[in-house]
Amino acid sequence: MFPRARILGFSKFCRSFSSSRMVSSKVAILGASGGIGQPMSLLMKQSPLISKLALYDIAHTPGVAADLSHIDTRAQVTGYLDDQQLGEALKDCNVVVIPAGVPRKPGMTRDDLFNTNAKIVKTLAEAASQTCPKAFLCIITNPVNSTVPIAAEVFKKAGVYDPKRIFGVTTLDVVRANTFVAEVLGKNVSEVNVTVIGGHAGITILPILSQVGDFSPEVRDKLTERIQNAGTEVVEAKAGAGSATLSMAYAGARFVNSLLKAMQGEDVVECAFVESSVTEAAYFSTPLKLGKNGLESNLGLPAMNDFEKDLLQKVHVYVTCRSHYIGFVVIHVQL
Repeated sequence: MFPRARILGFSKFCRSFSSSRMVSSKVAILGASGGIGQPMSLLMKQSPLISKLALYDIAHTPGVAADLSHIDTRAQVTGYLDDQQLGEALKDCNVVVIPAGVPRKPGMTRDDLFNTNAKIVKTLAEAASQTCPKAFLCIITNPVNSTVPIAAEVFKKAGVYDPKRIFGVTTLDVVRANTFVAEVLGKNVSEVNVTVIGGHAGITILPILSQVGDFSPEVRDKLTERIQNAGTEVVEAKAGAGSATLSMAYAGARFVNSLLKAMQGEDVVECAFVESSVTEAAYFSTPLKLGKNGLESNLGLPAMNDFEKDLLQKVHVYVTCRSHYIGFVVIHVQL
């Protein structure tokens, strides 16, 4: 099993860093007024690794920033509004997080979001490629299987592409898998670490359950299906009032904190959707060792049983087709 990237509770996390170890880091959240952006901004404000927190959106960010700025933690919070202030929000950023976009509603798949969210990600990626091309780009906006290749093509067109610095955040799949498996096994969730590979949509999500327990085929199938469809579970439970915003904010904050810790020289492993040669798919999520320059090494595919190997074939066929299609769209079609 791959080494676990332990993410401490925020209070313990804060105490684990002395002021002498902290460096100045600027993080920008693009879409900071939204359902994911606001709770994620709150979590990021609590990180001792962030000295400047820039919040950008098309509405309400001055109010969100003013509210968060009253919290007695290290990060200085500033709010930016509309296209005219986007460049200033991105100036000197170390990490850029993109949760901007429209959420899923009942009956929608992540792919149904493509037309709207693709344009949003393309616009924000263009701004980042021009203003802070060396920043780590963390893409949350769905469909991640499509928006990551879009951002990559934008950076390639700008001549500043570095595959080690663009990440699709799939941490929520790991968080969910850990939670659901812990419930079944009757364990403390801190004792469970499920590797999740593939993509971030339905059948492309492949939890490697064989590494954490000896499940019957029935339990294994139910767990796999629940992990793959957990987003739909939340969308339906909210009955049209939104999608998985709070859990995604937590997962996004976890990934950003992991990047910031890696920038300071800590050994950190997280799964993320990146350019990859591990399978036939151009982009694929596997465990990654993070470092000061982003993706330090791709740890590749974990050991799998026959059931998981069979699912893997279906996963990389779908992800490969999707990535190639998106690359064509970005290059040849005006989004």
